Amino acid sequence: MQTVLAKIVADKAIWVEARKQQQPLASFQNEVVPTQRNFYDALAGTRSVFILECKKASPSKGLIRQNFDPAEIAGVYKNYASAISVLCDEKYFQGSFDFLPIVSAIAPQPILCKDFTIDPYQIYLARYYQADACLLMLSVLNDEQYRQLAAVAHSLNMGVLTEVSTEEELERAIALKAKVVGINNRDLRDMSIDLNRTRQLAPRLGHDVTVICESGIHTYAEVRDLSHFANGFLIGSALMEHGDLDAAVRRVLLGENKVCGLTRPQDAQVAYESGAIYGGLIFVPGSPRVVNEAQAKEIIQAAGLRYVGVFRDAPVEDVAERAQSLQLAAVQLHGSEDQAYIDALRARLPEQVQIWKALSVGDMLPERSLHHVDKYLFDNGQGGSGQRFDWTLLQGQDLGNVLLAGGLGADNCVEAAKSGCAGLDFNSGVESQPGIKDASKLASVFQTLRAY
Repeated sequence: MQTVLAKIVADKAIWVEARKQQQPLASFQNEVVPTQRNFYDALAGTRSVFILECKKASPSKGLIRQNFDPAEIAGVYKNYASAISVLCDEKYFQGSFDFLPIVSAIAPQPILCKDFTIDPYQIYLARYYQADACLLMLSVLNDEQYRQLAAVAHSLNMGVLTEVSTEEELERAIALKAKVVGINNRDLRDMSIDLNRTRQLAPRLGHDVTVICESGIHTYAEVRDLSHFANGFLIGSALMEHGDLDAAVRRVLLGENKVCGLTRPQDAQVAYESGAIYGGLIFVPGSPRVVNEAQAKEIIQAAGLRYVGVFRDAPVEDVAERAQSLQLAAVQLHGSEDQAYIDALRARLPEQVQIWKALSVGDMLPERSLHHVDKYLFDNGQGGSGQRFDWTLLQGQDLGNVLLAGGLGADNCVEAAKSGCAGLDFNSGVESQPGIKDASKLASVFQTLRAY
């Protein structure tokens, strides 16, 4: 067994013996009842499923989430997850079995006890603390141990997530007839990540097996790509490291999407409920979607989007003042603002306010070389044209700091999402008339983005 893992498992054996002394099986076994939440059913279906993880720390990253509140996390995850994983290892992940009932009380989904399981005692303990499934790692267990532990879990109606990380472990999982197989992209010998592991191993599993891709998933583009190989994803660190957990989940499941040109509070609400992260408020005189400060305040109060103010060649002082008074997440510049303008603006803006720059795409992609620009918006012309540019220009580019705009709607958003951009910017394609968003078009766009 590998070094990091061998140490964890050796310490786990010591922990199990100590816990048995402190909380003997006989003291609670009579209160252990089979679960009613079916892990296998929760992960069935045609859409990709997500097991979202509550994780405070890890050996590779150290402390990941400073203010770790399992109840708060469960309150977000229950809106998106098919199942919720809870780290229960104390020494290396700062986890606890005490987190299980907290999460189970808030989220109706099956709860997975994520531990290095080596003893049937741990499974009874997990069920006593309201877990509905457990992790069994073939890097840790031989076939006989696995069969024994899986039988205990199944006797309590608990599901088993069988984890593999090598070809040999995959062959064993097939022979052991594992129903849900997690392919760990992390090499437990040196903690490195290789997403190709899922691509290489997943095709070997039969259609009756649910394949879960574990470790190293950070973006919507990765999810879309790997959804051709796996039935679902287990994601923890990539979410836990963000303060705004709800936005972090949306970013991975749907992309960093924005609905621009909001003029009514109810449209902001629908955009948020549909899955958008950002809402765009246009402060460009003459735009059919222009709003004033009072209207903007009303829209901002209506929904928990991150708001982006859109400006065109406005005085730096005006942009900075509005960003502060409305507490904008970002300002988006749509005119001929140059580096000197951006430098002056950066000096005036609060640190947390980002600067986005819209660039018009013609026959070739424009350079993204401006300093102090956090994101770029690629559009056709000056924005609001409702026309798309030639998306083949995007092939092979690193677009992690780019939002794509221009004529996006339900009919072309999937093609746009496959471009690898961080997110999409919707405006005229989700309207019934300029400035009036259409609730059914908005819902349709986000349902389409989640249809993988």
